Amino acid sequence: MAEATYFYGLGRRKSATARARLYKGKGGVTINDKTAEEYLSGNKTMLAEITDPLALVGKQKDFDITIRVNGGGIAGQVDAIKLAIAKAITVGHSDLRPTLKKAELLKRDSREKERKKYGLRSARKREQFSKR
Repeated sequence: MAEATYFYGLGRRKSATARARLYKGKGGVTINDKTAEEYLSGNKTMLAEITDPLALVGKQKDFDITIRVNGGGIAGQVDAIKLAIAKAITVGHSDLRPTLKKAELLKRDSREKERKKYGLRSARKREQFSKR
């Protein structure tokens, strides 16, 4: 059987979904056919956060990463990308799983927006109570 040319990982956060592919390479990151710097408009903090899983295991320069992400806002997308990359690393290098697990990079943050209920202004906010 032919060996896979890339390692795949899926990450989700809030309403964002990210699919990451790790190819052998020199450390380039592409998000939705744009460079990571261009996609995140040069936000250094978010750029660093995306490469956290790779930095933790010391493999920043070993992979070229292509990411497809949709839904949610930038912050949710960054968290989804981080999870997707961490999962993809464990597919290719199962010996690195304990390191990533200890750093809690393989946990999905399951907090979602609560739906609005009828008769209320938002999920829980009510009209002010009036006694008279």
